[in-house]
Amino acid sequence: MRKREGLRPLDGVKVVEFEGIGPAPLCGAMLAGLGAEVTLVARPVAPDVRRILLSQDIPSEMELEHGKSIVQIDLKSPEGVSTALDLVAGADALIEGLRPGTMERLGLGPKDCHARNPRLIYGRMTGWGQTGPLAQSAGHDLNYIALTGLLQMAGRDGTLPMVPPTVIGDGAGALGLAFGITSGILHARATGQGSVVDAAITDIVAMLGSLVQVTVAAGCFGGPEPSPFHDSPFYDVYGCSDGRAITLGALEPKFYRELLERLELQDIDPAAQYDATQWPTIKARIAKLFASRPSTHWASLLEGTDVCFAKVLTLEEAALHPHNLARGTFRLYRQGDREVVHSSMAPRFMTADNG
Repeated sequence: MRKREGLRPLDGVKVVEFEGIGPAPLCGAMLAGLGAEVTLVARPVAPDVRRILLSQDIPSEMELEHGKSIVQIDLKSPEGVSTALDLVAGADALIEGLRPGTMERLGLGPKDCHARNPRLIYGRMTGWGQTGPLAQSAGHDLNYIALTGLLQMAGRDGTLPMVPPTVIGDGAGALGLAFGITSGILHARATGQGSVVDAAITDIVAMLGSLVQVTVAAGCFGGPEPSPFHDSPFYDVYGCSDGRAITLGALEPKFYRELLERLELQDIDPAAQYDATQWPTIKARIAKLFASRPSTHWASLLEGTDVCFAKVLTLEEAALHPHNLARGTFRLYRQGDREVVHSSMAPRFMTADNG
C-alpha cells in the first residue's frame, strides 16, 4: 500500500497524557500522529476496558499507545504525583479523561499543574463536561449522542433510532479536544498564558450538528413535512439483488437530473424534484430498479459520476477501494492468518510546492 507522506506540524510539541479510555487516548494518538511527543502516564494496573483490550492480539501499530512514550507512575503516592508534576513542568499540553474532580483529588488539577507551568494547556475530556447536573454521572458514547438531540433523527417513521458507530461521539470528542489543545497552544505561544480546555462530547457533537440544526430550522428535517433526507427518492440507502446496499445523495437539481438520465427514467420530470407528493411513487420505482441488479452493476454505472453515489463497503473493502488506496486512507496489518484495517492519520499536511 502506498506510503503516506507529509509534514508533521506538531513536531516539538510535548504532551503528557494520563491513562484513560476512549476519546482521551485517541486524542493523544491524533497529536502523536501529527508529530507531537506524547508521554503516557500509565497506572500500575490498567483500567478495566484497557485490560480487556490488552488481552486481545492486536497489532502494536493499531494500539492507541503506538508512538507514545510510556511511563508507569503510581499517582496515589506523593512520589508519583511529584514525578508527574515534573513531567508537566516541561510540557506544552496535558490530556486527562477522568471523572471531574479526580485529578484535583490526586493533586494534579489545573491549579496544581499551572503552578508548575503557567503556559500549560490543560485538556479535559469528558462525556458530559466539567459542570452541569450530569457531570458526575457515568455515561458512554450512545448516551452523549442521545442528549444532543441528534440520535432521535436516526429513527424513521416512529421506529427506534439505530445505534451509531462509536466514532460519532468518542471520535468527535477526541477531535474536538485536539482542536482545543492546538488552539490553546497557539494562544499560549502568543501570550504566555495557559488555559483549561473543557472538551465535553455532548458540547462537541452538538456543535458538529449545526448543519442538522439549520435543516431543521428550514423545515427540511425532523418536522411534520416529508424530508429530503428521510423520504425523498434521491437521498437514501437502497438494497440490490446481491444483498448488498448502495447510497444516493443527489440533492442538487443537476445531480438529480443526471441520476434520472443514467437510470433511463426519462418520464420523470427533474424539475419536479422537490414535489414531495411524487416522492413515494418515484422512490418505489427506484428501489425496485436497484433491487433488480447486483451492487457491482450499479457501481460500474454510477460510481465516479455526479449522481453522488457510493456503495456501502465493509472495512476490508474500504481499505482496498481504488480511491482509498490512492490516498493511503487505510493501512493493513497482519493479525495471525488475516489482515486487519486501521485508518491513517488525517488530516494530512504538505508544503505549498507539493500540495
